[in-house]
Amino acid sequence: MSIGDLIRLLGDGNYHSGQQLGQHLGVTRTAVWKQLKKLEAMGLPLEAVKGRGYRLVNALESLDGAGIVSQLSAGPRHHLKRLYVEDVLDSTNTFLRDRFRHGAGHGEVCLAESQTAGRGRRGKVWSTSWGGSLILSLGWRFEAGVAALEGLSLAVGVVLAEVIEAMGGEVALKWPNDVLLLVDGDWRKLAGILLEVTGDVEGPCEVVIGIGVNVFLDEAVRQAAGQPIAALSEVVEGVSRNALAASLIESLLTMLPLFEQHGFSAWRDRWNARHAYAGRSIRIHQGNTSYAARANDVDENGNLRVETASGEHALTGGEISVRPA
Repeated sequence: MSIGDLIRLLGDGNYHSGQQLGQHLGVTRTAVWKQLKKLEAMGLPLEAVKGRGYRLVNALESLDGAGIVSQLSAGPRHHLKRLYVEDVLDSTNTFLRDRFRHGAGHGEVCLAESQTAGRGRRGKVWSTSWGGSLILSLGWRFEAGVAALEGLSLAVGVVLAEVIEAMGGEVALKWPNDVLLLVDGDWRKLAGILLEVTGDVEGPCEVVIGIGVNVFLDEAVRQAAGQPIAALSEVVEGVSRNALAASLIESLLTMLPLFEQHGFSAWRDRWNARHAYAGRSIRIHQGNTSYAARANDVDENGNLRVETASGEHALTGGEISVRPA
């Protein structure tokens, strides 16, 4: 019995007796009790009522790989080579990087209920609770080399923004890799994007696109974030992680072949239309230095054009952070 099996049984929000759970899982009631005690520590509060049994205080929708694939249209389904749905991983990006090392990975998607070593940009930790986020990585092989990937993370941001907007959220894009959600008049971080690239400058290269979207948030995750963050459930009633996963996979697998042909130029205007800091004063943090600037639009390569005391220049990503002044 895994903890995931137990969570999937309790996820309907109904009461289940220890005996029923043991019978379903093929273990003793004592074994069930030992696993139940772990749930609170995982951010999954449990309610116990004598004579009725146990239930999760908040019903939880588990990821359903077959159900996700069934929602894809023919074109994206053709590009999807394999979908993995895992209970716990150190990182979905690491999982797919290992797949590439074994000669696979292209067109593969990995989802996880939880990850223990999730990463954001600049070495930051991406904190999640079980079932609270959509944690997704997608692998893609580009034949044209690393230079052809300029602006890819921004195109992924556009895709994610359009998926969220279709569900009823109002979003903005923060250069280079964050998606912000409008909640009660404030912009808060909803999602992050992390691209990891291996391969040749001029030859084939492999990209793992990692995306983390806050769908539900408990207080522990909010505190760990160190900045204002938002959950999709705050603005979208009855949000489904499976529906979100299907829409995002569909859109990414539609976008990637087109990006190979056209580059970022086809997504540039759509990114600039959602630019969180367009025309605003910002502070740029790079290494141990920071300086003031005015944010302009992004160029055809996905670089952020800024005006400083020394004139206009372009930020090219890397270890750079942009914040409002």
